[in-house]
Amino acid sequence: MADTAPMKVLVLGAGIIGISTAWHLLERGHDVTVVERQPAAARETSFANAAQISVSYCEPWANKHAPAKLLKWMFRNDAPLLFRPQLDWQQWRWGLQFLAQCNDAAFERNVRQLVALGAYSHAALKDVVRATGIEYQRLERGIAHYFTDQASLDGAAEAAQLMRKYGVQRKVISTAELLAIEPAFKSFSDRIVGATYTASDESGDARVFTEQLAQRCADRGVRFLYGHDIERLDKAGGAIDAVAVRERATGIAQSLRADEVVVACGSWSAPLLRTVGVDLPIYPGKGYSATFRLRRPQDAPFVSTIDDEVKCAMSRLGDELRVAGTIELSGYDTSLDSPLAKARCRMLANRIEQVLPGVCDTRTEEEGGSPRFWTGLRPATPTNIPYIGKTRVGRLWVNAGHGTLGWTHGAGSGKAIAELLSGHEPQMAFNFYGAQQGHPRAATIAAHER
Repeated sequence: MADTAPMKVLVLGAGIIGISTAWHLLERGHDVTVVERQPAAARETSFANAAQISVSYCEPWANKHAPAKLLKWMFRNDAPLLFRPQLDWQQWRWGLQFLAQCNDAAFERNVRQLVALGAYSHAALKDVVRATGIEYQRLERGIAHYFTDQASLDGAAEAAQLMRKYGVQRKVISTAELLAIEPAFKSFSDRIVGATYTASDESGDARVFTEQLAQRCADRGVRFLYGHDIERLDKAGGAIDAVAVRERATGIAQSLRADEVVVACGSWSAPLLRTVGVDLPIYPGKGYSATFRLRRPQDAPFVSTIDDEVKCAMSRLGDELRVAGTIELSGYDTSLDSPLAKARCRMLANRIEQVLPGVCDTRTEEEGGSPRFWTGLRPATPTNIPYIGKTRVGRLWVNAGHGTLGWTHGAGSGKAIAELLSGHEPQMAFNFYGAQQGHPRAATIAAHER
Protein backbone atom coordinates (compact mmCIF):
# COMPACT_ATOMS: atom_id res chain seq x y z
CA MET A 1 0.00 0.00 0.00
CA ALA A 2 1.44 3.36 -0.99
CA ASP A 3 2.23 6.10 1.52
CA THR A 4 0.28 8.54 -0.68
CA ALA A 5 -2.57 7.83 -3.06
CA PRO A 6 -1.43 5.48 -5.85
CA MET A 7 -0.12 7.33 -8.88
CA LYS A 8 0.70 6.49 -12.46
CA VAL A 9 4.46 6.78 -12.85
CA LEU A 10 6.57 6.59 -16.01
CA VAL A 11 10.14 5.37 -15.52
CA LEU A 12 12.40 6.17 -18.48
CA GLY A 13 15.25 3.66 -18.65
CA ALA A 14 15.58 -0.04 -17.76
CA GLY A 15 19.08 -0.31 -16.32
CA ILE A 16 19.76 -1.13 -12.68
CA ILE A 17 18.62 2.37 -11.66
CA GLY A 18 15.38 2.36 -13.64
CA ILE A 19 14.41 -1.20 -12.71
CA SER A 20 15.16 -0.62 -9.02
CA THR A 21 13.04 2.52 -9.20
CA ALA A 22 10.18 0.57 -10.80
CA TRP A 23 10.37 -2.18 -8.17
CA HIS A 24 10.24 0.19 -5.21
CA LEU A 25 7.44 2.25 -6.75
CA LEU A 26 5.51 -0.99 -7.28
CA GLU A 27 6.16 -1.96 -3.65
CA ARG A 28 4.47 1.30 -2.61
CA GLY A 29 1.38 0.60 -4.68
CA HIS A 30 1.99 2.81 -7.71
CA ASP A 31 1.03 1.98 -11.30
CA VAL A 32 4.33 1.82 -13.18
CA THR A 33 5.29 1.84 -16.86
CA VAL A 34 8.93 1.48 -17.93
CA VAL A 35 10.15 2.78 -21.31
CA GLU A 36 13.40 1.43 -22.73
CA ARG A 37 14.91 1.73 -26.21
CA GLN A 38 16.69 -1.64 -25.99
CA PRO A 39 14.84 -4.96 -26.45
CA ALA A 40 15.32 -5.95 -22.78
CA ALA A 41 16.52 -4.66 -19.42
CA ALA A 42 20.19 -4.04 -18.60
CA ARG A 43 21.44 -3.89 -22.18
CA GLU A 44 23.62 -0.78 -21.84
CA THR A 45 25.53 0.56 -18.82
CA SER A 46 24.34 -2.27 -16.53
CA PHE A 47 25.30 -5.01 -18.98
CA ALA A 48 28.89 -6.00 -18.12
CA ASN A 49 30.32 -3.84 -15.37
CA ALA A 50 32.94 -4.76 -12.75
CA ALA A 51 30.31 -6.66 -10.71
CA GLN A 52 31.39 -5.06 -7.42
CA ILE A 53 29.04 -3.87 -4.67
CA SER A 54 31.74 -1.51 -3.44
CA VAL A 55 30.14 0.43 -0.59
CA SER A 56 33.55 0.80 1.05
CA TYR A 57 35.44 1.74 -2.13
CA CYS A 58 33.43 4.73 -3.29
CA GLU A 59 35.95 7.56 -3.33
CA PRO A 60 35.17 10.23 -5.94
CA TRP A 61 37.54 10.63 -8.88
CA ALA A 62 38.13 14.28 -7.97
CA ASN A 63 40.91 14.62 -5.42
CA LYS A 64 43.96 16.83 -4.98
CA HIS A 65 46.16 14.45 -6.98
CA ALA A 66 43.79 14.09 -9.96
CA PRO A 67 44.83 17.15 -12.06
CA ALA A 68 48.49 16.10 -12.21
CA LYS A 69 47.56 12.52 -13.02
CA LEU A 70 45.20 13.59 -15.80
CA LEU A 71 47.95 15.64 -17.43
CA LYS A 72 50.39 12.74 -17.17
CA TRP A 73 47.88 10.30 -18.64
CA MET A 74 46.59 12.42 -21.54
CA PHE A 75 48.83 10.78 -24.14
CA ARG A 76 48.59 7.20 -22.88
CA ASN A 77 46.04 5.03 -24.65
CA ASP A 78 45.90 2.68 -21.66
CA ALA A 79 45.59 5.42 -19.02
CA PRO A 80 43.16 4.64 -16.17
CA LEU A 81 41.37 7.99 -16.60
CA LEU A 82 41.72 9.55 -20.03
CA PHE A 83 40.46 13.01 -20.97
CA ARG A 84 40.18 13.42 -24.74
CA PRO A 85 39.13 17.03 -25.49
CA GLN A 86 36.14 17.41 -27.80
CA LEU A 87 34.44 20.38 -29.42
CA ASP A 88 31.78 20.04 -26.78
CA TRP A 89 30.91 22.78 -24.31
CA GLN A 90 29.34 20.26 -21.94
CA GLN A 91 32.61 18.33 -21.69
CA TRP A 92 34.60 21.46 -20.90
CA ARG A 93 32.07 22.69 -18.37
CA TRP A 94 32.11 19.29 -16.70
CA GLY A 95 35.91 19.34 -16.63
CA LEU A 96 36.05 22.76 -14.98
CA GLN A 97 33.54 21.70 -12.36
CA PHE A 98 35.55 18.53 -11.79
CA LEU A 99 38.70 20.55 -11.18
CA ALA A 100 36.82 22.67 -8.64
CA GLN A 101 36.23 19.47 -6.64
CA CYS A 102 39.91 18.52 -6.56
CA ASN A 103 40.63 19.61 -2.99
CA ASP A 104 40.53 17.95 0.41
CA ALA A 105 37.42 19.71 1.69
CA ALA A 106 35.32 18.77 -1.34
CA PHE A 107 36.71 15.24 -1.34
CA GLU A 108 35.67 14.61 2.25
CA ARG A 109 32.28 16.24 1.71
CA ASN A 110 31.62 14.02 -1.30
CA VAL A 111 32.89 10.87 0.43
CA ARG A 112 30.47 11.44 3.30
CA GLN A 113 27.47 11.46 0.96
CA LEU A 114 28.66 8.52 -1.13
CA VAL A 115 29.22 6.36 1.95
CA ALA A 116 25.76 7.25 3.27
CA LEU A 117 24.08 6.34 -0.01
CA GLY A 118 26.17 3.17 -0.28
CA ALA A 119 25.21 1.87 3.16
CA TYR A 120 21.53 2.65 2.56
CA SER A 121 21.69 0.98 -0.84
CA HIS A 122 23.43 -2.15 0.40
CA ALA A 123 20.70 -2.65 2.99
CA ALA A 124 18.07 -2.10 0.28
CA LEU A 125 19.74 -4.65 -1.99
CA LYS A 126 19.76 -7.26 0.77
CA ASP A 127 16.07 -6.63 1.39
CA VAL A 128 15.25 -7.12 -2.29
CA VAL A 129 17.27 -10.33 -2.46
CA ARG A 130 15.53 -11.70 0.63
CA ALA A 131 12.12 -10.78 -0.78
CA THR A 132 12.68 -12.15 -4.28
CA GLY A 133 15.27 -14.94 -3.98
CA ILE A 134 17.09 -13.62 -7.06
CA GLU A 135 20.35 -15.45 -7.80
CA TYR A 136 23.06 -13.55 -9.65
CA GLN A 137 26.46 -15.21 -9.00
CA ARG A 138 26.62 -13.43 -5.66
CA LEU A 139 29.82 -13.74 -3.61
CA GLU A 140 29.91 -12.22 -0.13
CA ARG A 141 33.69 -12.40 0.24
CA GLY A 142 34.51 -8.71 0.60
CA ILE A 143 36.70 -6.57 -1.66
CA ALA A 144 40.50 -6.32 -1.58
CA HIS A 145 42.58 -3.53 -3.13
CA TYR A 146 46.27 -4.28 -3.66
CA PHE A 147 49.14 -1.88 -4.38
CA THR A 148 52.43 -2.28 -6.18
CA ASP A 149 54.23 0.82 -4.86
CA GLN A 150 54.72 2.11 -1.34
CA ALA A 151 53.61 5.69 -2.00
CA SER A 152 50.21 4.52 -3.20
CA LEU A 153 49.85 2.20 -0.21
CA ASP A 154 50.68 5.07 2.14
CA GLY A 155 47.98 7.14 0.46
CA ALA A 156 45.56 4.24 0.84
CA ALA A 157 46.25 4.16 4.58
CA GLU A 158 45.23 7.82 4.81
CA ALA A 159 42.08 7.11 2.79
CA ALA A 160 41.24 4.15 5.03
CA GLN A 161 41.47 6.41 8.06
CA LEU A 162 39.05 8.88 6.45
CA MET A 163 36.63 6.09 5.53
CA ARG A 164 36.68 4.73 9.08
CA LYS A 165 35.58 8.20 10.22
CA TYR A 166 32.32 7.55 8.37
CA GLY A 167 31.83 4.00 9.57
CA VAL A 168 33.62 2.05 6.84
CA GLN A 169 35.73 -0.74 8.29
CA ARG A 170 38.53 -0.73 5.73
CA LYS A 171 41.68 -2.43 7.01
CA VAL A 172 45.25 -1.94 5.78
CA ILE A 173 46.80 -5.40 5.48
CA SER A 174 50.17 -6.87 4.55
CA THR A 175 50.84 -8.94 1.46
CA ALA A 176 50.87 -12.07 3.63
CA GLU A 177 47.46 -11.16 5.05
CA LEU A 178 46.14 -10.56 1.54
CA LEU A 179 47.31 -14.02 0.45
CA ALA A 180 45.63 -15.56 3.48
CA ILE A 181 42.37 -13.92 2.38
CA GLU A 182 42.88 -14.65 -1.33
CA PRO A 183 45.68 -17.12 -2.25
CA ALA A 184 45.09 -16.66 -6.00
CA PHE A 185 47.58 -13.76 -6.12
CA LYS A 186 50.54 -15.81 -4.86
CA SER A 187 52.38 -15.81 -8.20
CA PHE A 188 52.14 -12.00 -8.34
CA SER A 189 52.90 -11.43 -4.66
CA ASP A 190 56.48 -10.27 -5.22
CA ARG A 191 55.02 -7.14 -6.87
CA ILE A 192 52.47 -6.43 -4.14
CA VAL A 193 53.59 -4.19 -1.26
CA GLY A 194 50.32 -4.33 0.68
CA ALA A 195 46.58 -3.98 0.39
CA THR A 196 43.37 -2.82 1.98
CA TYR A 197 40.36 -5.02 2.62
CA THR A 198 36.71 -4.65 3.56
CA ALA A 199 34.87 -7.82 4.53
CA SER A 200 31.40 -6.27 4.19
CA ASP A 201 31.50 -5.67 0.42
CA GLU A 202 30.44 -8.22 -2.18
CA SER A 203 30.12 -8.94 -5.88
CA GLY A 204 27.61 -10.31 -8.36
CA ASP A 205 26.29 -10.00 -11.90
CA ALA A 206 24.39 -6.69 -12.27
CA ARG A 207 22.87 -7.69 -15.60
CA VAL A 208 21.42 -10.94 -14.26
CA PHE A 209 20.06 -9.21 -11.16
CA THR A 210 18.46 -6.42 -13.20
CA GLU A 211 16.93 -8.85 -15.69
CA GLN A 212 15.47 -10.97 -12.89
CA LEU A 213 14.11 -7.96 -11.01
CA ALA A 214 12.54 -6.65 -14.23
CA GLN A 215 10.83 -10.01 -14.73
CA ARG A 216 9.43 -9.90 -11.20
CA CYS A 217 8.17 -6.38 -11.86
CA ALA A 218 6.46 -7.57 -15.02
CA ASP A 219 4.93 -10.56 -13.20
CA ARG A 220 3.37 -8.12 -10.74
CA GLY A 221 1.89 -5.83 -13.35
CA VAL A 222 4.54 -3.32 -14.38
CA ARG A 223 4.08 -2.47 -18.06
CA PHE A 224 7.29 -2.55 -20.14
CA LEU A 225 7.64 -0.74 -23.44
CA TYR A 226 10.89 -2.22 -24.73
CA GLY A 227 12.24 -1.14 -28.11
CA HIS A 228 10.79 2.37 -27.74
CA ASP A 229 12.78 5.53 -28.33
CA ILE A 230 11.99 8.55 -26.17
CA GLU A 231 11.50 11.34 -28.69
CA ARG A 232 10.75 14.24 -26.35
CA LEU A 233 9.31 15.46 -23.10
CA ASP A 234 6.25 17.65 -23.70
CA LYS A 235 5.91 20.45 -21.18
CA ALA A 236 2.86 22.62 -20.54
CA GLY A 237 2.37 25.21 -17.81
CA GLY A 238 5.70 24.47 -16.11
CA ALA A 239 5.06 20.73 -15.82
CA ILE A 240 5.48 17.61 -17.91
CA ASP A 241 2.30 16.97 -19.86
CA ALA A 242 3.36 13.84 -21.77
CA VAL A 243 6.30 11.78 -23.00
CA ALA A 244 6.44 11.16 -26.74
CA VAL A 245 7.81 7.71 -27.65
CA ARG A 246 8.14 5.75 -30.87
CA GLU A 247 8.39 1.99 -31.30
CA ARG A 248 11.53 1.10 -33.21
CA ALA A 249 10.15 -1.95 -34.97
CA THR A 250 6.94 -0.40 -36.32
CA GLY A 251 7.54 3.35 -36.19
CA ILE A 252 4.28 3.78 -34.28
CA ALA A 253 4.30 6.87 -32.05
CA GLN A 254 2.58 7.24 -28.69
CA SER A 255 2.05 10.06 -26.24
CA LEU A 256 2.30 8.68 -22.71
CA ARG A 257 0.77 10.53 -19.79
CA ALA A 258 1.35 9.96 -16.09
CA ASP A 259 1.14 11.69 -12.73
CA GLU A 260 4.93 11.64 -12.38
CA VAL A 261 7.90 10.91 -14.69
CA VAL A 262 11.29 9.60 -13.53
CA VAL A 263 14.25 10.01 -15.89
CA ALA A 264 16.74 7.17 -15.33
CA CYS A 265 18.46 7.09 -18.72
CA GLY A 266 22.06 7.06 -17.53
CA SER A 267 24.33 9.32 -19.60
CA TRP A 268 21.43 10.19 -21.91
CA SER A 269 19.50 11.71 -19.00
CA ALA A 270 21.35 15.02 -19.30
CA PRO A 271 20.57 15.84 -22.97
CA LEU A 272 16.96 14.72 -22.49
CA LEU A 273 16.49 16.91 -19.42
CA ARG A 274 18.06 19.92 -21.11
CA THR A 275 15.21 19.95 -23.63
CA VAL A 276 12.90 21.08 -20.81
CA GLY A 277 15.32 23.43 -19.08
CA VAL A 278 16.92 21.11 -16.51
CA ASP A 279 20.68 21.43 -17.05
CA LEU A 280 22.71 18.88 -15.08
CA PRO A 281 26.47 18.27 -15.41
CA ILE A 282 26.27 14.57 -16.23
CA TYR A 283 28.87 13.49 -18.78
CA PRO A 284 29.58 10.00 -20.17
CA GLY A 285 32.69 8.15 -19.06
CA LYS A 286 33.43 5.29 -21.43
CA GLY A 287 34.32 2.24 -19.37
CA TYR A 288 35.62 -1.10 -20.62
CA SER A 289 35.32 -4.67 -19.45
CA ALA A 290 36.49 -8.11 -20.51
CA THR A 291 34.94 -11.43 -19.52
CA PHE A 292 37.27 -14.44 -19.70
CA ARG A 293 36.51 -18.13 -19.38
CA LEU A 294 38.47 -19.73 -16.53
CA ARG A 295 41.01 -22.31 -17.65
CA ARG A 296 42.03 -23.18 -14.08
CA PRO A 297 39.01 -22.42 -11.87
CA GLN A 298 40.77 -23.78 -8.81
CA ASP A 299 43.38 -21.01 -9.09
CA ALA A 300 41.01 -18.12 -9.76
CA PRO A 301 40.12 -15.58 -7.05
CA PHE A 302 36.82 -15.63 -5.18
CA VAL A 303 37.45 -12.29 -3.49
CA SER A 304 36.58 -9.36 -5.76
CA THR A 305 39.73 -7.28 -6.13
CA ILE A 306 40.99 -3.89 -7.32
CA ASP A 307 44.39 -3.61 -8.99
CA ASP A 308 45.61 -0.13 -8.10
CA GLU A 309 48.41 0.10 -10.67
CA VAL A 310 46.08 -0.04 -13.67
CA LYS A 311 42.86 0.86 -11.81
CA CYS A 312 40.96 -2.24 -12.86
CA ALA A 313 38.66 -4.50 -10.88
CA MET A 314 38.21 -8.25 -11.19
CA SER A 315 35.27 -10.32 -9.99
CA ARG A 316 34.52 -13.99 -10.34
CA LEU A 317 31.19 -14.84 -11.96
CA GLY A 318 30.88 -18.62 -11.82
CA ASP A 319 33.28 -20.14 -14.34
CA GLU A 320 34.28 -16.73 -15.72
CA LEU A 321 36.29 -13.75 -14.56
CA ARG A 322 35.03 -10.22 -15.22
CA VAL A 323 37.74 -7.55 -15.47
CA ALA A 324 36.73 -3.93 -15.82
CA GLY A 325 38.38 -0.56 -15.66
CA THR A 326 39.60 2.62 -17.31
CA ILE A 327 37.43 5.66 -17.96
CA GLU A 328 37.60 7.69 -21.15
CA LEU A 329 35.96 11.12 -21.26
CA SER A 330 35.46 11.53 -24.97
CA GLY A 331 31.74 11.84 -25.70
CA TYR A 332 29.00 9.33 -26.46
CA ASP A 333 30.98 6.90 -28.61
CA THR A 334 30.51 3.23 -27.66
CA SER A 335 32.56 1.58 -30.40
CA LEU A 336 35.09 -1.16 -29.71
CA ASP A 337 36.84 -1.17 -33.08
CA SER A 338 38.97 2.00 -32.83
CA PRO A 339 42.73 1.70 -32.16
CA LEU A 340 42.21 3.35 -28.76
CA ALA A 341 39.42 0.96 -27.75
CA LYS A 342 41.45 -2.06 -28.87
CA ALA A 343 44.44 -0.86 -26.86
CA ARG A 344 42.34 -0.49 -23.73
CA CYS A 345 40.80 -3.94 -24.15
CA ARG A 346 44.24 -5.43 -24.77
CA MET A 347 45.50 -3.79 -21.57
CA LEU A 348 42.87 -5.63 -19.52
CA ALA A 349 43.82 -8.98 -21.06
CA ASN A 350 47.55 -8.38 -20.65
CA ARG A 351 47.18 -7.34 -17.03
CA ILE A 352 45.20 -10.43 -16.08
CA GLU A 353 47.83 -12.59 -17.71
CA GLN A 354 50.49 -10.83 -15.61
CA VAL A 355 48.57 -11.13 -12.33
CA LEU A 356 46.96 -14.56 -12.85
CA PRO A 357 49.14 -16.27 -15.47
CA GLY A 358 47.37 -19.09 -17.26
CA VAL A 359 44.26 -18.91 -15.06
CA CYS A 360 42.00 -17.32 -17.70
CA ASP A 361 41.68 -17.87 -21.42
CA THR A 362 42.96 -14.45 -22.55
CA ARG A 363 43.66 -15.53 -26.12
CA THR A 364 42.22 -13.44 -28.90
CA GLU A 365 39.59 -14.89 -31.25
CA GLU A 366 42.30 -15.25 -33.91
CA GLU A 367 44.25 -17.39 -31.44
CA GLY A 368 41.24 -19.57 -30.68
CA GLY A 369 40.05 -17.78 -27.56
CA SER A 370 36.63 -16.33 -26.82
CA PRO A 371 37.03 -13.17 -24.74
CA ARG A 372 33.97 -10.93 -24.51
CA PHE A 373 34.94 -7.29 -24.58
CA TRP A 374 32.37 -4.62 -23.81
CA THR A 375 32.12 -0.90 -23.33
CA GLY A 376 29.46 1.21 -21.65
CA LEU A 377 28.98 4.86 -20.79
CA ARG A 378 29.17 5.70 -17.09
CA PRO A 379 26.97 8.73 -16.31
CA ALA A 380 29.48 10.76 -14.31
CA THR A 381 29.04 13.94 -12.30
CA PRO A 382 31.97 16.18 -11.24
CA THR A 383 31.42 15.13 -7.62
CA ASN A 384 30.53 11.48 -8.37
CA ILE A 385 27.34 12.13 -6.40
CA PRO A 386 24.21 11.19 -8.37
CA TYR A 387 21.16 13.37 -8.83
CA ILE A 388 18.18 11.84 -7.04
CA GLY A 389 15.07 13.93 -6.62
CA LYS A 390 12.45 16.22 -8.09
CA THR A 391 13.45 18.77 -10.69
CA ARG A 392 12.14 22.34 -10.98
CA VAL A 393 9.80 21.13 -13.74
CA GLY A 394 6.51 19.85 -12.38
CA ARG A 395 5.96 16.08 -12.33
CA LEU A 396 9.54 15.47 -13.45
CA TRP A 397 12.07 13.52 -11.36
CA VAL A 398 15.63 12.41 -12.01
CA ASN A 399 17.61 9.37 -10.86
CA ALA A 400 20.91 9.54 -12.75
CA GLY A 401 24.61 10.37 -12.57
CA HIS A 402 25.87 7.30 -10.69
CA GLY A 403 29.16 7.02 -12.59
CA THR A 404 30.94 3.74 -11.83
CA LEU A 405 28.75 3.09 -8.77
CA GLY A 406 25.42 2.32 -10.42
CA TRP A 407 25.45 -1.30 -9.27
CA THR A 408 26.57 -0.28 -5.78
CA HIS A 409 23.98 2.49 -5.41
CA GLY A 410 21.19 1.16 -7.63
CA ALA A 411 18.90 -0.52 -5.11
CA GLY A 412 19.11 2.39 -2.69
CA SER A 413 18.64 5.03 -5.36
CA GLY A 414 15.49 3.29 -6.56
CA LYS A 415 14.16 2.97 -3.02
CA ALA A 416 15.03 6.59 -2.16
CA ILE A 417 13.24 8.13 -5.12
CA ALA A 418 10.21 5.91 -4.53
CA GLU A 419 10.11 7.14 -0.93
CA LEU A 420 10.48 10.77 -2.01
CA LEU A 421 7.78 10.46 -4.63
CA SER A 422 5.52 8.87 -2.01
CA GLY A 423 5.99 11.78 0.36
CA HIS A 424 8.71 10.53 2.71
CA GLU A 425 12.33 11.47 3.30
CA PRO A 426 14.80 8.58 3.09
CA GLN A 427 16.65 7.95 6.34
CA MET A 428 20.20 8.75 5.36
CA ALA A 429 22.55 11.73 5.40
CA PHE A 430 22.29 12.51 1.70
CA ASN A 431 21.58 15.88 0.12
CA PHE A 432 18.27 15.46 -1.68
CA TYR A 433 16.71 18.77 -0.80
CA GLY A 434 17.13 22.27 -2.13
CA ALA A 435 15.08 25.25 -3.22
CA GLN A 436 11.73 23.44 -3.34
CA GLN A 437 11.72 21.77 0.07
CA GLY A 438 8.39 23.38 0.85
CA HIS A 439 6.65 21.33 -1.84
CA PRO A 440 4.66 18.53 -0.17
CA ARG A 441 6.47 15.79 -2.10
CA ALA A 442 9.54 17.70 -3.17
CA ALA A 443 13.11 16.56 -3.06
CA THR A 444 15.05 18.53 -5.58
CA ILE A 445 18.37 18.40 -7.21
CA ALA A 446 18.75 22.14 -6.87
CA ALA A 447 21.32 21.82 -4.08
CA HIS A 448 23.55 19.91 -6.49
CA GLU A 449 23.26 22.40 -9.34
CA ARG A 450 26.44 24.31 -8.65
